Amino acid sequence: MLSKSLKTALAASIVFTSGAGSVSADNLGAALVGGLIGGAIVNEVQRNNRNNRTTRRSTSSTYSAAREQNRETQTSLNYFGFPAGTPDGVMGRKSRTAVGQYQAFMGFPTTGKLSPYERDFLVSSYSRAQIGGPQVIKAMQGNQGVRGLLHVWRDEAAGVRSAGLSYSGSGYGGMPIEVSQAVDEIAASAEPSAEQLLQRSGFMHLADLNGDGKNDYMIDTSVSGSSFWCGATHCSVMVFASTPQGYQRNDFMARGVTTASFSCHQGVCRMNEDTQMASAAAPAAPAPGGTVMAAAPAPVAVATAPAPAPAQPLAGIQLFAAPAAPAATLSLASHCSKLSLLTGSNGGYMTAATMTDPEVALGEQFCLARSYAINTGEGMVAKLGGVTQAQVDSQCDAFGPAVQPFLAKLGTSSSQALVGEVQKFVLQSNMSIEQLANTAGICMFSGYRRDNMEVALGAALIMVGIGQRPYAELLGHHLSQGFGVAKSTAQAQDWYGLALTALEAGAEPVFAPGQPERSGLIKAASAGLSGGAMVQPVPAAASSSALPTFSSD
Repeated sequence: MLSKSLKTALAASIVFTSGAGSVSADNLGAALVGGLIGGAIVNEVQRNNRNNRTTRRSTSSTYSAAREQNRETQTSLNYFGFPAGTPDGVMGRKSRTAVGQYQAFMGFPTTGKLSPYERDFLVSSYSRAQIGGPQVIKAMQGNQGVRGLLHVWRDEAAGVRSAGLSYSGSGYGGMPIEVSQAVDEIAASAEPSAEQLLQRSGFMHLADLNGDGKNDYMIDTSVSGSSFWCGATHCSVMVFASTPQGYQRNDFMARGVTTASFSCHQGVCRMNEDTQMASAAAPAAPAPGGTVMAAAPAPVAVATAPAPAPAQPLAGIQLFAAPAAPAATLSLASHCSKLSLLTGSNGGYMTAATMTDPEVALGEQFCLARSYAINTGEGMVAKLGGVTQAQVDSQCDAFGPAVQPFLAKLGTSSSQALVGEVQKFVLQSNMSIEQLANTAGICMFSGYRRDNMEVALGAALIMVGIGQRPYAELLGHHLSQGFGVAKSTAQAQDWYGLALTALEAGAEPVFAPGQPERSGLIKAASAGLSGGAMVQPVPAAASSSALPTFSSD
């Protein structure tokens, strides 16, 4: 049975409040559990509890499920060229040898026993390969065969994108090659992969815009999460119209448009005059392959802005000064987009052996951790049936005001002292540790996706407070890079030390679990920020086990 306080909170979830008012420390549970996210999580917990009780009544069904999982593992190993023998569900000597070969190929510790991450990556890669597509065809023609896909998809999950993807026949899901190439172009400067972008609601729209009986395509880059494609108020919108020679691309700057906002004649498209937009569509630079750009609409009278400063020549290069504008908050999304391009041009991430600039090395790892947080949270949100992204964002906005008193101390308090205060705060939330972890994971995704540093920082701080010490890495990154909080090398080293101490003590990594060398890189880069030894935190007097778990039964 649910406790009386939890029943009251769930009853409050029937009423959804869109505003994110001030939330005090003693009613975080009411703010979050009382909202849609918390209610959905509680329902999921109850459903899981019922399933667990049913499972305990049937030992034989558990045994069958384990055998089925083993058969999936063996089938996947065989597919990628690691001979595990007949998929019989028994992980014998041959299967363990195949597991060791797979681990060695991937750079994982060769134990002969798969960790949950290693197995999930193997089986999901097998399922992905069965779908086919240009990557699979290309891999089959390569020296490593389909086994090479494991490295491609591992790097893709880590934020390293393979360059020069070529297409054979058709693009993603049978889409035209021109459209698939544009998706790859967007993914190259955004955090999600091309496949993840195509699964996002509102990214791709289909309609017959030129009346030739064929589907035309519209891509809205505003949902990619990348500021690379967006200006101050509008984002790039690409419209692809069918012609006998293929699809022609038309580029616009707009926001909130649909396929009904455009009309096309053969391959040339324009924005309808009656479409209400904040600004007119602007043609982009000509794209390769004979891309046709939309003609600019008639001029619209606008208020005259102050003239920009004159261009300044420098060594034959013309530099254009931007018009004066109010100082803006640093954008982590924009920073990561630019850093991703630099990382790609440098041949990959810095390692402890190749590190030349500790701040850049930490920036790369920050963006990698951010990608993991976004991808993990996106999967969690997908399981919250009946909850829209806007509702999730509104509920998560309660995180910022609730933990603001603690965020204000990031630049002055030690990590141990602040974690102690957050733990007291957690005890007053009327939420179980599991509920807090799920909600914080979802809100971390919401904060990073929207570039809302207060929400992201608050969620990371809650994670550390409930005993997930490896998340302290995020606090260190924010302090070392200056996003959402003033830069402080000493404080950053303190939080990095808290995370690294936990990892060295055997805590499960939460970011890039297949890259154990990350800890050494972060430790070396952190020490390099000040040119001295890294500040190590004092061991915690009480572990996370000191926190009680609030049962919903």
